[in-house]
Order: sequence, then structure tokens, then C-alpha cells
Amino acid sequence: MRQSRRHKEVSMENKRPKEPKEPKEPKEPKEIATLAGGCFWCLEAVFDELNGVEQVESGYTGGHLANPTYRQVCSGATGHAEVVQIRFDPSIISFRDLLRVFFTIHDPTTLNRQGADIGTQYRSAIFYHTPEQKSVTEQVIKEINEARIWDNPIVTEVTMFSEFYPAEEYHRDYFLRNPDQPYCRVVIEPKVAKFRKSFIEKLKRDNGTNGK
Repeated sequence: MRQSRRHKEVSMENKRPKEPKEPKEPKEPKEIATLAGGCFWCLEAVFDELNGVEQVESGYTGGHLANPTYRQVCSGATGHAEVVQIRFDPSIISFRDLLRVFFTIHDPTTLNRQGADIGTQYRSAIFYHTPEQKSVTEQVIKEINEARIWDNPIVTEVTMFSEFYPAEEYHRDYFLRNPDQPYCRVVIEPKVAKFRKSFIEKLKRDNGTNGK
């Protein structure tokens, strides 16, 4: 039986060697940063606006009690710090950049205190997840101390991360959901405004803050 011309062309096409596909570059895995610098409402409101940050969750770490409540942490008896756990894309924003923001939006020279918020739960701390994070943290602190940006030395605790306990639901997006609450207007709003002005090039484009 005679093969049609179309059939022969298809057969020849199938016999041609396929060109190898270029290998895709592996995507850089996401990283986690865990930072403490006073009330977690303030930290969450700031870091949530950074380009490259995918998720910010308030919670507790650094203590000795499993699954602590907000009331227990506020007592100072559990040893936990109020923290934010940040998931970020290091191809967009680096851990060093996160630390630049961190050391701008809180006072790292006051021990167990941020303004009127006093207690070990409000301490300045960085809970590193990898040896690289520890190394970068120590370098940044050294650079800031040598530059004498603050009148007093930095007292930020640098500790290996152990366990993170998410805060209660009502703490999440607190500033976003309660902008008229007195603490939000007096404490958080000025801090967020200062951050936006200092890091305007790092903001997410769709958060409606560019140019403000």
C-alpha cells in the first residue's frame, strides 16, 4: 500500500532527533526570619509592606512554656518574646535588608524595653535559622556599633531559633484592622510612616503607599 505524502512527512518528522531543552534554573528557596523588637503589632505592620516578603505572622518564641497565651507571655514569666516570623524571597529582598529595616524601626539599645512597653517579652532579639543568618546578624550589629548610629551599644539578643507559637487570631493584621485604636494611631502609625519614607524603594507596588 502506498503511503501518502503527508504520512511520510509525519514519519520523517518523528524520526528527527529532538533538540535538548535548556535546563531551568532552580528557584531560590524561600527563607524564614524571626525577629523581636517590641510589640509585634508594630513589626507586622512594617514588614508586611516590604517587596519580597510573602507572609508575616505574629507569635512567640524564646521561652520555656509550650503554646503560651498572650496573657501568659505578657506576665513575663514564660520567657518568650513577642516576634514576627517572616517568610521572604531572598532573590527579591535579602536577610541583610530585613535587618536594615529592623534596626531602623526600633531602638536596639534599650534592654527589655521599647518606649512604654516594658518587659522581657519586648526585648530586642534575632532568632537565627541558619549559620549564615547568624553571621550576617553579627556583621550588621558590628557595622552599626562602629558607625555610632546610636549613642549606646546595641543590646539585641542573637539566639538560635527553637520553636514558634502563633499568636491568637485577633493579633493578626492588627494595625490594618484597627487603624483608629489609640495605640495604633499614637505608636504604630508614626513608625510605619517613618519606615515608608526611609525605604520607599523597598515597598510593594500594590500597597497604595508609594509616593506618600
